[in-house]
Amino acid sequence: MFEHELTDLFEKKLLRQPVVIESSDGPRITVNGKHLVLMCSNDYLGLAGHPALRAAAADAMARYGFGAGASRLVSGSSMAHEELEYRLCRFKQTEAAILYNSGYAANTGIIPAIAGEADIILSDNLNHASIIDGCRLSKARLAVYRHRDMNDLEGLLKKSGNARRRLIVTDGVFSMDGDIAPLPDLVTLSERFDALLMVDDAHATGVLGMHGRGTAEHFGLEGRVPIQMGTFSKAFGSFGAYAAGSHDLIKLLMNRSRSFMYSTALPPAVCAASRAAIDLVEHEPERRVKLWKNRERLVSGLERFGIGSENSDTPIIPLVIGSAEKTIAAARRLFEHGIYVTAIRPPSVAEGAARLRITLMATHADDDIDAASKALGECRQEGLL
Repeated sequence: MFEHELTDLFEKKLLRQPVVIESSDGPRITVNGKHLVLMCSNDYLGLAGHPALRAAAADAMARYGFGAGASRLVSGSSMAHEELEYRLCRFKQTEAAILYNSGYAANTGIIPAIAGEADIILSDNLNHASIIDGCRLSKARLAVYRHRDMNDLEGLLKKSGNARRRLIVTDGVFSMDGDIAPLPDLVTLSERFDALLMVDDAHATGVLGMHGRGTAEHFGLEGRVPIQMGTFSKAFGSFGAYAAGSHDLIKLLMNRSRSFMYSTALPPAVCAASRAAIDLVEHEPERRVKLWKNRERLVSGLERFGIGSENSDTPIIPLVIGSAEKTIAAARRLFEHGIYVTAIRPPSVAEGAARLRITLMATHADDDIDAASKALGECRQEGLL
């Protein structure tokens, strides 16, 4: 039934199949018996295997069991959910917070709950797919502005005066390019035009800001971003997502956000692990310091081979190659050198923009980074980069 579609994907070098990792996630993994340096994980602080998360999850399972049983509005909230939300709003310095089962569930739940047919959403051209789908589900009018182009956004805002509500939505850190949203300008425009501002901080939380609170803290704009969304599945090394903001926002989401209302809640053990991760992010800033040192080491190593880091400002470093076929060849060559980096192809990126998306972890050793630099340098010499 699907043979034609699968053949088409195969011929275009877009047919994908995940590899099976035989070891626990970390800076080094094993695939088919081969030991590799993992350079494409979002576990930025290396917390996924941390003993504190394991212990917290085990303790919560002993107390609550594993599954949550039903939606929180059907069978009630576990204390683990309540404790995580309280801990999270203390961390993000907001009035309240609400949990979601994934970043995708959060964005497809938050956006339709606050924007509808009488409204307009202004969305960055490179926003994550979950934001795009959330905008579609909302049935609001959609205006897409050029990536990080505040003049374009301002022009669209000037034309949107007939909308009941204006919502500007952006990634904090753009996951495929590693650049940061111009939040000061976004805040200024949102306040000037009386628009709501929503920031997806999935790749910024735990990474940006003195305390790891994300994009708003990074720019000194805490308290001026009404809707902050983020995940626990990246720098926190756990799973799930959240929205943080005012009491009224969270009450509205609890009553109108379909992905929250109609999903079985996160397992309490997952909530406990996330709570332990927040403690580590706050109390061990040295992890964040090491992450940024590792980024600078890799960037410097790549520069010695004439490889630039594009427009990246974060531990996400894209090496844009162009064709899917050539990108796959480069990823295979790196695998042979003991470096695991995924070939990112459409629809994750635009046609002709296939790339290697390299990500650093705080737990990478200097030798890991130097090995990656050397392997990428050899790919460059072979004409693959």
